[in-house]
Amino acid sequence: MAAPPTTTSPDVSRLPVVAPALSLRGARVSFGDRTLWEGLDLDVAPGEFMAVLGPNGSGKTTLVRVLLGLLPLSEGEVRIGGRPPRRGSPSIGYIPQQKAMDADLPLRGRDLVGLGLDGHRPGVGLRGRRVRRERVDAALAAVGGTAYADSPVGRLSGGEQQRLRVAQALVGDPNVLLCDEPLLSLDLSHQRTVTRLIDERRRAAGTAVLFVTHEINPVLPLINRVLYLVDGRFRVGPPEEVMTSEVLSELYRTRVDVLRVRGRLVVVGAEEHGEHCHEEPA
Repeated sequence: MAAPPTTTSPDVSRLPVVAPALSLRGARVSFGDRTLWEGLDLDVAPGEFMAVLGPNGSGKTTLVRVLLGLLPLSEGEVRIGGRPPRRGSPSIGYIPQQKAMDADLPLRGRDLVGLGLDGHRPGVGLRGRRVRRERVDAALAAVGGTAYADSPVGRLSGGEQQRLRVAQALVGDPNVLLCDEPLLSLDLSHQRTVTRLIDERRRAAGTAVLFVTHEINPVLPLINRVLYLVDGRFRVGPPEEVMTSEVLSELYRTRVDVLRVRGRLVVVGAEEHGEHCHEEPA
C-alpha cells in the first residue's frame, strides 16, 4: 500500500496536555429497539480536526445533535468543555450542510451571521448593538463576505451562502466547531474555500473541529483522527490506521477495498451501504 499523503495538520500527540474540548463516555443512542451506537468513548482535544465518517443511517448527524444539546443520550455522559451540552451554547459553533434559500427571504447576509451571536437571546442594548455589529463585521471580513453583507441571502450563490454560515458559526468565538456535511452540494472550488476557512479558525484559535462528511478527500490533509461508524460498530484513530481495507472490511462485515489514487482515497465495496468515499476529480 502506498504511503499516506503528507499532512499539514499538527501532531496532536505533541500538543500540551489539556482538558478535552468535548468528550463522551459510555455513550449510547437508541430509538426503540434500534441502537445506533453504544459504548462510545471519545475525547477531542482543542485544536484537533476529527472527521466522522460512515454510511447513511449510521448516526453521524445524531452525534452532532447530541453535542448540540438537542438530543439526550440513551446512556452515558457527554461534556463540552467539561459541561453538559445545551441549546444555544456560545462555546459551540455549528455549520450545517448547504441548503437552498428562498430568493425572496427578507434576510441580509449580516442578519444571518448575527443569528450565530444572539439568535438564542432576546434583544440587546445600545452598547450591545454596537459591539454586535463590530463582531458581525469582523466575522464577515474573515470569510470574505463583506461585499455581500447587505445582500438578500436567498439571491447569493450556494458558495456565498455557505461562507455566511461559516461566519455565523464563528461569530460567537466557539471552542468547538461542529460541521454536519458542510461541503454537500458545493463544487470543488467552494469545498476548498469552506475547508480552508474552517482550518484557519482551528489553527488560529485552537478550536476543536468535528467534521461529519461522506467524502474524506477534501479534508484528508487536515485530519488528525477519524471516527468511523457502521451499523453500531465504530473505530477511532488516525486516517492511515482506520481507512484501510482490513478495518473497513471488519466494520462493514463484507469485503471493502481502500485504494490510494494520486493521493486520494477510493473506497470500493461499501456502495450498497450508502458510503461514498470516492475519488474527487483533480
